[in-house]
Amino acid sequence: MAKRRADVGTLYKGSPGQWSWLAHRITGLAVTLFLFAHVVDTAVVGWGPDAYNRVTEVYHNWVVRVLELGLVAAVLYHAINGTKIMVFDFWPSTARYMKPISAASTVLFLGSMVPITWIMGREILNLALGWDL
Repeated sequence: MAKRRADVGTLYKGSPGQWSWLAHRITGLAVTLFLFAHVVDTAVVGWGPDAYNRVTEVYHNWVVRVLELGLVAAVLYHAINGTKIMVFDFWPSTARYMKPISAASTVLFLGSMVPITWIMGREILNLALGWDL
């Protein structure tokens, strides 16, 4: 039996708008989890500067820097997508332009991430491989 076109692809059969909704929720959760971790690591200062310095030393690891790049991407995506959602909420007539506005927000996100990844990626490579870029 031949597969129908609808049977091929990902398990989730959502539209780009539904993928955007899912990514918005995931990035919001990621940012919230980071804020919780940040409050905890900042609270360590109560045990003195030596304890705080030991805890924050983990941020000098290249793996954590990759996670930090992911955090920047999550914050940027969440902010741009949230702004797009507000435009649709405050000006309902813009819903007829949903596809071009969504495409523009995607281009803005990707266009912003290119230089950010270049800048942060050089530092990550410096830490991981000992290069001097």
